[in-house]
Amino acid sequence: MPLPDAENLFDRLIDQIRADSDNYSALIGIHTGGAWLAERLHHELSAAQSLEPLGLLSVSFYRDDFDRIGLHAQVKPSEIPFNVNGAHILLVDDVLQTGRTIRAAINELFDYGRPASIKLATLVDRGDRELPICAQYTGTELHLPEEKILVFNRDFQGRFSLSLENKKGVVNGGENLPA
Repeated sequence: MPLPDAENLFDRLIDQIRADSDNYSALIGIHTGGAWLAERLHHELSAAQSLEPLGLLSVSFYRDDFDRIGLHAQVKPSEIPFNVNGAHILLVDDVLQTGRTIRAAINELFDYGRPASIKLATLVDRGDRELPICAQYTGTELHLPEEKILVFNRDFQGRFSLSLENKKGVVNGGENLPA
């Protein structure tokens, strides 16, 4: 299945965000892909407007499936170098699907304080929501087979790309492997 060019999606996303730049003053990226996006967005946007220093969130301990899937081997710490109270925050993630990562991020943000508002930017919206969460800014919507994982990558030059992988326990034809 051909995937859209992630760099073109980034350009589309940043155009949407720039058009609404009066509605936020801080960017926070969710580790890992959202942090990569937020870094580039912050760099591009801060040339034209004053922004708080970039914030980064690791939602590992706030996920509602933590007891089932465990802790990722390379957990990165959250870093919010500004006062969250009263801030207008643009939360950034790479792929929005169930909404559970975003819920976890919002829960963690409120541990830092009470923001005035939170808007969501995501490169790809896969649909399949399990929670009532939506992005205000989206590069594209992609509807993919349930057995596929959309992987967001960044190369050494900082260029973005997308690829598809099978979920664990699924072979190429979408059949489940025996337990």
